[in-house]
Amino acid sequence: MNAPLWISIPVVLLTVVATREDIRTRKVPNLITGPALLLGVGAHLVLGGPAGALSALAGALLAGAVLFPGWLVKWMGAGDVKLMAAVGAWLGFPLSLFAVLAALVAGGGIAVVVAVRRGILGRSLRGAAQLVPGLAARIGHPGAPRAEPGFYFPFALAILAGSLFALWRPA
Repeated sequence: MNAPLWISIPVVLLTVVATREDIRTRKVPNLITGPALLLGVGAHLVLGGPAGALSALAGALLAGAVLFPGWLVKWMGAGDVKLMAAVGAWLGFPLSLFAVLAALVAGGGIAVVVAVRRGILGRSLRGAAQLVPGLAARIGHPGAPRAEPGFYFPFALAILAGSLFALWRPA
């Protein structure tokens, strides 16, 4: 394990609780993400001083910023972005970068599995080919038609997987 227990335990608890809620209700509530983010920054401040708090803030901003475009184009919910930011606060920088990138990879893997199970892999791959131009159109013109992924799944599951990878990645 690369992260100390005072980071690992809260991150695992946070992501497990959020994943359970996301699967159950398809939402990650602010009552989970808000306090988790504040506690992450606070814990780093107490245990690491101002440098620790700065690392936590950088981790939260980086992790949330990477997922923010996905929320802008409605590919994911705001709760997913806020959950990733809260995880980033606990992990700090640069560990949050590993977590968010691993979450995106895990999300891609989950999407393929879901598409295969629903028998829509071909349609989903064609839709995915339109996502980048669709993103550019949405960011430049908010009223522009957007490319639809074709299905949604609880992304907190991918955040859980990415967080576990970041916590226990090979050295």
